[in-house]
Amino acid sequence: MASIRSFGKWTVDHQICPQHTTIQAKQAVVSIPISRRAAAILISSLPFSVISLPKCSEARERRNKKAIPLEAYHTTSDGLKYYDIVEGKGPVAQKGSTVQVHFDCIFRGITAVSSRESKLLAGNRSIAQPYEFKVGGPPGKERKREFVDNPNGLFSAQAAPKPPPAMYSVTEGMKVGGKRTVIVPPEAGYDKKRMNEIPPGATFELNIELLQVKPPEGK
Repeated sequence: MASIRSFGKWTVDHQICPQHTTIQAKQAVVSIPISRRAAAILISSLPFSVISLPKCSEARERRNKKAIPLEAYHTTSDGLKYYDIVEGKGPVAQKGSTVQVHFDCIFRGITAVSSRESKLLAGNRSIAQPYEFKVGGPPGKERKREFVDNPNGLFSAQAAPKPPPAMYSVTEGMKVGGKRTVIVPPEAGYDKKRMNEIPPGATFELNIELLQVKPPEGK
């Protein structure tokens, strides 16, 4: 059986989940047992604008997402705070290693910069092209490469999203398969420049997934 909560102006919170059909009022509330069929007829008769239909999977994901307390973060020698969501089991990224990662810069819940939106020159299509760089190397040096062939077509490092300088140092110590989230202050991020939705002087979240590690030359 479903339940109806009635009286006052109607607002409807209706989820397409088994055993869950609720109608909520803004004022006095009374619960009345009602069959599924009757509930469906009643809801279908209401104006569409007052009906919200969130997906069950999205609602479940929001419930399961937990904030990481600040005290759980580790601090690097240069003051960056990070937390390993997944530790990984593969080779370790050392200073001088060439690594491939996927990264996402999140500001207030919005993905502002992401390696999963790299551009192919032919047709200007977006692809999930991993970003390759040297751990501990000068930020942005790899972006001066010319063109790189990959299975999807012709790709330019200059067409890739620009990662924050923090990524070049904070990746050290990660293992392949690992996922790390980092709190990036302005001086280790985009500083006084705007980067898409990230305003000048903003602190944001950097998520890194380590895909591949090539050891430093000579090792």
